[in-house]
Amino acid sequence: MAAKKAEQALVEQWRDILALHARTQCELDRALHGHGLCASDFEVLDLLAEGAAADGGCAYRVQEISDRVHLSQSALSRLIGRLEKDGLVERAMCSEDRRGVRVALTGKGRALHGEVRPVQRAVLTRMLDEVG
Repeated sequence: MAAKKAEQALVEQWRDILALHARTQCELDRALHGHGLCASDFEVLDLLAEGAAADGGCAYRVQEISDRVHLSQSALSRLIGRLEKDGLVERAMCSEDRRGVRVALTGKGRALHGEVRPVQRAVLTRMLDEVG
């Protein structure tokens, strides 16, 4: 009986985590929509902003981004394509590996990230304080 209760508690904890994630994702999408972004778009911009080299160059290959933002390779490629079309990122061939593609923020992407970052962080703070 104790094992069954422990298992049920584990399942309930997992479902609580999933529900918090879903609520937070919806709140992020709602808050970022006015800036032309969704939560996944911002995650990519945020990762690129954190990884930017001192000269403004990019630090991430598409595969490295995929490993960090929890999107499939094809979904990430479509997302990067949209961001590129909007002038927020640019793609370039890797000089060290001609098969690889690197992604960098443009000036417009850097400016939008700086504008939207406080909005995203405020949503995270509000939503994650629930579990605090």
